[in-house]
Amino acid sequence: MISETVWLTKLLLAHLLSDFILQPQRWRDQRYQKHFAAGSLYLHGLIIGILALLAVGFSDWPVAVFIMVTHVLIDGWKSYRPVTTIYLVADQLLHLLMITLCWWLRFGSADMALQWLSSLQQRPDIWKTITAFIFLTSPAGMLIGQLTRQWRDKIAVAAPSETESLANAGRWIGFAERTIILIFVLLGQYSAIGLLVAAKGIIRFNEKDRQEIKTEYLVVGTLLSISIAVLTGMAIKL
Repeated sequence: MISETVWLTKLLLAHLLSDFILQPQRWRDQRYQKHFAAGSLYLHGLIIGILALLAVGFSDWPVAVFIMVTHVLIDGWKSYRPVTTIYLVADQLLHLLMITLCWWLRFGSADMALQWLSSLQQRPDIWKTITAFIFLTSPAGMLIGQLTRQWRDKIAVAAPSETESLANAGRWIGFAERTIILIFVLLGQYSAIGLLVAAKGIIRFNEKDRQEIKTEYLVVGTLLSISIAVLTGMAIKL
């Protein structure tokens, strides 16, 4: 009997293959132009249905049909939305939700959910880790923004057009940087943090025409971001 983990993994593999590897860009373009009238939409759905059937086995054919139908409906809905990151993420989350629902109906039970919730309540390390990751997103970003405001205000005076783009890029870079550093700290891979910092330094501070005030802003922001991430990781390991 196929294990529930293998079953789910194979279904996820079928989704990745059909949605990203086996779907040409022209199919996506046609879907945005013709929506539910696009033949490529249904051909794409047929491919995910076949791959899902091969993944779960012929005995679970209703699962493959369900995945195929919901995939077509979700992609058709997405074709009416703007081509933005938020709708790309929403599209993938909906597909994953359908796959998870199939897995739950196939293997899950109320007792399993209660046991999982009960065990979760008794694992303080999990809650500390979740809290740490949440803290290192917007809360830490707002703290760093407040601490570096004096440099950002000077940049706004010297180069007003660059301030917003610099802040937006720095926000997302900071999120990714602190998340990666926290993972390294939790794994005890402190040397990898050094490599990350060195790589970032080469990329961000190698511009010859960079203004001095902007360099100071980036250096201070980077050091604060790294320090907060490292200290947060060390705190939850105590």
